[in-house]
Amino acid sequence: MLFTKNQNTFRWIIIATSFIIVSVILWKTYEFFQHFKHEERVKMENWSFAQSDLIKTDNLNENMGDLPLQVITSNKTTPMIMVNRDGSIDFNNIDPKKAKDTAYINKLITKFEQENTPIKVKFDGKLYNTIYYGNSPLLNKLKYYPLALILIVVLFGAVIFFFYSSNKNATQNKLWSGMAKETAHQIGTPLSSLIGWTEILKTENVNADYIIEIEKDVDRLKIIAERFSKIGSLPTLETANIVAETVNAYDYLKARSSNLINFNLITTTKTIPVKLNKQLYSWTIENLVKNAIDAMKGRGSLTIEILQLENLVKIQVTDTGKGIAKKDFNKIFEPGFTTKKRGWGLGLSLTKRIIEDFHNGKIKVLSSEKNKGTTIQITLKSA
Repeated sequence: MLFTKNQNTFRWIIIATSFIIVSVILWKTYEFFQHFKHEERVKMENWSFAQSDLIKTDNLNENMGDLPLQVITSNKTTPMIMVNRDGSIDFNNIDPKKAKDTAYINKLITKFEQENTPIKVKFDGKLYNTIYYGNSPLLNKLKYYPLALILIVVLFGAVIFFFYSSNKNATQNKLWSGMAKETAHQIGTPLSSLIGWTEILKTENVNADYIIEIEKDVDRLKIIAERFSKIGSLPTLETANIVAETVNAYDYLKARSSNLINFNLITTTKTIPVKLNKQLYSWTIENLVKNAIDAMKGRGSLTIEILQLENLVKIQVTDTGKGIAKKDFNKIFEPGFTTKKRGWGLGLSLTKRIIEDFHNGKIKVLSSEKNKGTTIQITLKSA
């Protein structure tokens, strides 16, 4: 208990530390972005001052110095559009072919105005032109860096989540396997005693029919104990007649179910060889039949149909019960999912594991309609 508590505390410390580190990185990135943006602003203001000097020298008929010219020609990265007072347009670092399109230029002006405050170039109180400039390619790349970082953090978090989730599921599986094996062990003790008492009853003047029924239930307990002992380990498969195995499981439940249920078994052949673990397969059929009986509340019609299609065998269990909502077709096979007031939601999840993990088959809800019934289909490969 203490180890688990310390382990959880350690996990939360890691998560909190990771969050703090990411927050600091994002904040520093934002500061760097703003600093770089400010530097570009200063550069463009210097460019406007050089432009103002150019206007001044033109108006005073003086020669322009080298410095303003160097400043004006130094801009190699920042895209800019200069709208002169006469309506003409000059541009820099913009595709000349696209710049011929007036609509494109107007869109850029609007975009640049949203990104950065335009700079107005004045001389003697008169507005000569307005400079609209956008973010440089480097600044645009830097703008998406935090998003990439967040995406990496999300992916990292997802990996951690799935790791802990799978680790938790593995621990739970070990727990259930251990409980199942312990249950099989606990059943063994009274079962041995029952076998002994049955032999004693045979020597007494007891109705033979009673002894036969007791032996059937003792054999049934043996099967249950063997089933539980196989959970958590890879079962052995052997070639068996799936029709006969289905009939055995079916007949056992039919003899112990309400007379208000109409049982039907449909098969086109008496022998279909399939690689099976008999105990686990019969458990599957029993789970499906019991769920069908519960869905019908002990009254209705239950049909098992066995179909052979080339190298596949399909077993369909159909009831006339309350049906399953379409959104729950896959959920019913998840551990813990149940629509019953009393139930742990393990029967169908165990059935799915037996069919798909142990027998390499498929199980699904073939069809279902509210208050009309459900058909669940098992598909296995024939031997």
